[in-house]
Amino acid sequence: MGKFSTEVQLSREMSVFDVTLIGVGAMIGAGIFVLTGIAAGVAGPALIVTFALNGMVALLTAMSYAELGSCFHGAGGGYLWVREALPSWNGFLSGWMDWFAHAVACSLYALGFAAYFEHVLLEIGFALPSWGFLSAKQLLAAIVAAVFAYINFRGASETGKIGNMVTIGKIVILLVFIGLGLEIVFAKSGWQSAFTPFAPHGWSGIFKAMGLTFIAFQGFEVIAQCAEEVENPRKNIPRAVFFSLLIVVPIYLLVAVVSLGAVEPGAMTPWDYLASKKEIALVEVAKTFFTGGGIMLLVGGLISTMSALNATIYSSSRVAFAMGRDRSFPSFFGKVHARRFTPHVSIMFSLAIVVLIAVSLPIEDVAAAADIMFLLLFLQVNIALIRLRKLRPDLDRGFSVPFVPYLTIVGIVLLLFLALYMFNYSVIAWIVAVAWMVVGLVVYYLYSSRRELAHSKKTRALSRLERKEYRILLPISGDAPLESLCKVAVAVARHNSAEVIVLHVVELEPGQPLRSGLIVDAALSELVERGRDLIMAEDVRARAIVKVAHRISQGIVETADVEECNFIIVGRPKRPTMMERFLSSIIDRVVKRAHCEVAVVHGELPHGGVRRIVLPYGGGVHTRLAVELSPALASQFNCEVEIVAVVERTTPEEERERLRSEISTLAASVGLTARITLLQDAYTLRALLRGVTRSDLIIMGGRTGEPLEYMFGRSLGQQITEAAPCAVIWVAEYEERKPFWSGVLAPMRAEGVTSGG
Repeated sequence: MGKFSTEVQLSREMSVFDVTLIGVGAMIGAGIFVLTGIAAGVAGPALIVTFALNGMVALLTAMSYAELGSCFHGAGGGYLWVREALPSWNGFLSGWMDWFAHAVACSLYALGFAAYFEHVLLEIGFALPSWGFLSAKQLLAAIVAAVFAYINFRGASETGKIGNMVTIGKIVILLVFIGLGLEIVFAKSGWQSAFTPFAPHGWSGIFKAMGLTFIAFQGFEVIAQCAEEVENPRKNIPRAVFFSLLIVVPIYLLVAVVSLGAVEPGAMTPWDYLASKKEIALVEVAKTFFTGGGIMLLVGGLISTMSALNATIYSSSRVAFAMGRDRSFPSFFGKVHARRFTPHVSIMFSLAIVVLIAVSLPIEDVAAAADIMFLLLFLQVNIALIRLRKLRPDLDRGFSVPFVPYLTIVGIVLLLFLALYMFNYSVIAWIVAVAWMVVGLVVYYLYSSRRELAHSKKTRALSRLERKEYRILLPISGDAPLESLCKVAVAVARHNSAEVIVLHVVELEPGQPLRSGLIVDAALSELVERGRDLIMAEDVRARAIVKVAHRISQGIVETADVEECNFIIVGRPKRPTMMERFLSSIIDRVVKRAHCEVAVVHGELPHGGVRRIVLPYGGGVHTRLAVELSPALASQFNCEVEIVAVVERTTPEEERERLRSEISTLAASVGLTARITLLQDAYTLRALLRGVTRSDLIIMGGRTGEPLEYMFGRSLGQQITEAAPCAVIWVAEYEERKPFWSGVLAPMRAEGVTSGG
C-alpha cells in the first residue's frame, strides 16, 4: 500500500585511473604553480619541510577518507560521514563548510589561471584594461570559472576525459621542469648556499606556510566526492587516495628544491625573489632553464589551474547536490538535469560563490580562507571516523586505519593547530570563515533542521511500508461518523495485518499549559473506547489514545510520527458549510504535513452494506493509491468494483484500448478484480456523475492537502463529492507536494477527479 519515492543516483563510470587523476588534478594546481612563490617567502628554504610535514598531516586524514570512502559510496564525501556519526548540526555544518571550501578553492584556481593568462598576454604585448572595480585578472577568473561550470554541466564522462588529459599534460611539464632544474642545481658550485639559512623565519614561518599551502593536499577529499560514480568504490577509493598522494608529494618536494636552488635572484635571497613574483614565480625560474622555459611553465600553470578548477567545481556541486537530496538544502539542489543527468542547479549556485569570492578578495586571503575551511572539515571527518568505529562496526570497510583512535587523534590535533595558527597569517580569512559558519548555523536552525527531520520521518515511513509493517491512525471527534470510519479502518487493517490506533485530540487555547487538558471527561473517554471496541469486535488489534495539544492537526501528525503509523483515516462532512470548511481545514493540514498516506471519508456508509464501489480513474499517484486500497474494501464488504474513466467522442479506438489496458494492468498488479467502463462525454464532471449514480461508495484520488484550496476552491473532486448520492473516500498518496499557489495559477485541468492525481 503506497508508492515509494525514487532516489536519484549517479552512474558509475570512473575507473581507479580516472578518479586518481581527478585527485591529482585537484592537488597539483595552487600548491605548485600559484602558491609556491608566496609560501617560499613565508618559510624560506624550509618550504621543503613545509611540504613534507603537510604530506604527513594530509596522510593522517587521507587514511580516514580511504576507510570511510570505501564503505560509504554516496555523493557528498565528508558531509555524509559527519552527518552519520555526529549530531545533526555537525553534519549540516560540515557540508556547508565543504561546499564553501571547494568553491573558494575554485576561486583560487580561477585567479591563478587569470594571473598566468594575463602574463601570457603581457608577453605578447597585449594588456587588458580594467573595468570599474573589476581588474583584468578578476574578470578572467570569472570567465574561466563559468566555462568549467559548463563543462561539468555537460556530464561526468566529459569531465573525466578533459580532466585526464589536462592532468597528464601538467605532470609531464613538471617532470621536465624538475629534470632540467636538478641538472642546473647540481651543476652550480656552492649550490648549498641557496638553502642557507634553512629556516630564516623559524618554526613560525614553517607553520604559516603549512597552513597556507595545505589546500594543495586536499585533492584526496575530491576523490571521496566521486564515490557514487566510481567502479568498485570499496577497493578503488582507498587505492586512488593513496596513489594520488604518492604521485603528488614527491613532485611537491622536488619542485621546492628546484625553485630555490635553480633561481637567479640577483642581490636578493632566492626565497625573497620568489615571494616578489608571487603566483608566477615558477615561470621566472623556468625562464633561466632554456629559451621557451617560461612559456612551458606558463602553459603548465594554465592547464594545472584549469585541472584543479575542474575537479573542485565538480566536487563543490556534488556536496550541494547531496545536501539537496537529503533536504538540508532546498530540494531543487538535489535535482539532476533531464537530459544531461548532472546536478545543474548545484553547479549554478557553486559557480555564484566562486565568482563572488574571486572578485572580492586578494589571492592570499582566498587561499587562507579555503585552507581554514578544509582544516576544520578534515578535523570533523577524523572525529567521525572514531565515532563510526564504535557506532558502525558492521560496515564493510575496504581499508581500515591502523592504531585508531591514537593515530587519528594526532591528526585532529595537528589540523586544529594549523587552523588556529592561520590567524597569524590572515585575519580576513578567519573573519570570512567564521562568518560563513555563523550563517550556516542560522540557516540550519531556521530552515534545514526542520527539513531534515521531515525527510528523515518520510524515509523511515517508506522503510516501514517496504517491510510491510502497518499501523493505522483513526482520529475521531464527537460529530464524526464513527461506525463508517471504523468499517474503513477494519477493512484496511485486515488487508494489511495492521493495528488501529483510535485517537482523540483535546485542543487547548494558545498559551494554556498542556497539563490542564489531562483530565478527560467521561463522554470523551467513552467515545474513544467505543471506537476501539468496534474495531476489536472485528478481530482487529486496536488501542485508544487521547492526545492533548494546542492544535488538533499538530496532535494528529505528532501521534502518527510517534506511533510510526503508515495510514491515517479521518472523517469530514460531505456538503460542508463555510464554517465547517474552516474547521475541516484541519484535515487538509494533516494531509499536507503527515508523513504517511491519508484517507478522508466524506459521509456515512450505507447501513445495509456496500454492494458496489466505483473508482473514477484519472491516472497519477493518488488514483493509483485508490486502486491499491480497493481490494481491501471489496474484500471486507464482499462487493463488486467498477473503474470508470472518461473519454471524448472523438477519442480513437486505439487510444481507448491503451487506456483499458493501462487500467487493467494496474488493477491486476494489486490483485483487484474490477469492471472497466469508459464513459463518453465532452464534460468530465457530467460523465462521472452519470457513472456513479448507482454506487454505494466512491473511492478516488484526493486533493493536495492545502487548506485554502478546500475553503475557497471547488475542484472536480469536491464537486463530485457534494453531488454524489453516496459516501466518498479521498485518498492522498505520501509525496512531497507542490505549493497551493502553483495549483491556483495553473490552468484548471480535468485530470480524472483530483488536482493531486
